[in-house]
Amino acid sequence: MTDASDLKFARHAEMPAAHPSRIRRLIRRLDRIFILTVAAPTLIASVYFGLVASDAFIAESRFVVRSPQNNASPGGLGALLSGTGFARAQDDIYPVRDYILSRDALKELDEALHVRKAYADSHIDFLNRFPSFDLDESFEAFYRHYVKQIDADYDSTSSILTLRVRAYTPELARDMNELLLRASERLLLGLNERARHDLVEVAQREVREAEARSKDATLALAAMRSKDTVFDPNAQSALQLQGVSRLQGELVSTQAQMAQLRRLTPDNPQVGALAAKVEILQKAVASENAKVTGNESSSLNAKAPTYDKLALEKGFADRALTTALASLEAARSEAARKHLYLERLVQPNLPDKAMEPRRLRSVLTVFVMGLVLWGVVSLVVASVREHVD
Repeated sequence: MTDASDLKFARHAEMPAAHPSRIRRLIRRLDRIFILTVAAPTLIASVYFGLVASDAFIAESRFVVRSPQNNASPGGLGALLSGTGFARAQDDIYPVRDYILSRDALKELDEALHVRKAYADSHIDFLNRFPSFDLDESFEAFYRHYVKQIDADYDSTSSILTLRVRAYTPELARDMNELLLRASERLLLGLNERARHDLVEVAQREVREAEARSKDATLALAAMRSKDTVFDPNAQSALQLQGVSRLQGELVSTQAQMAQLRRLTPDNPQVGALAAKVEILQKAVASENAKVTGNESSSLNAKAPTYDKLALEKGFADRALTTALASLEAARSEAARKHLYLERLVQPNLPDKAMEPRRLRSVLTVFVMGLVLWGVVSLVVASVREHVD
């Protein structure tokens, strides 16, 4: 019993002496963690941003896309544009933004300014130079690098798109920005042309069809008039019937005169003359009636259905042509109303100072993040150590 108690007492006596050594080991571990998480990254960041990182210049421009419409919302820039007879074309600025960030825009920039060669210049630091560590020189890799250099920020409130181009010489940044604006203007011109073609072409085709129909109807009516020697059967029938009416009136008058002579002086020689005249008038009335209402194909009555059909077709064709012409004018007006313009608010500037990298801020950011990481790792290590003990 005495030996066991002495051994237990000896263990308790040794424990306080062990604490300082564990604390020193913990401090040494924490020092190593501080070096790994704070000191080393801050030193590396200081060397990179202070001595290695290349100066980057940013050229900025601002523009809006507008159209000659009067549906702009009141207030702000919209009121200003609507006061000039133009409205903001908010939905049409997205194609411009997509084009700026497209491979087509990159191809045009490379053909005009040789941007691939510029971004691969040996004076650019190894982290920002193209190609990167993977040594991928493909067009897709260059496109991914290009997208990182372009910032197209659209403000939906003011409908202003701010274009920022990042390059390693001020001239290249400005020239790239200017070329992207010109390419965007050409894009809008192409959209205008396609819209005009889509709106006007259909209306023009309808006009051509209506003109052809009207021409065919006119020619058919003219051929019928020439063949049948008739201009308007209905009008001619009315004139013809007026003549028949006069003949009938004269016939009735002659018959009455002849009847009166027969009753008063039957042997009067004028009776025979009047009888001959009555016969002539009856034949004339019958002949004229036959020209109007006869069953023969040469009668006006027989020619009227064909004429009415052709005249009706010509009337429909003329009305269709009038409608088509009105639609064409409306389509042209709509095409003009939908014309899009790129209005520059701020021209691309020539930067006189490198805006990136922000050296001091970047180093401080690394330092603060290292401190946060050091605190988290230290707490974890201390917790694990305490749990193990």
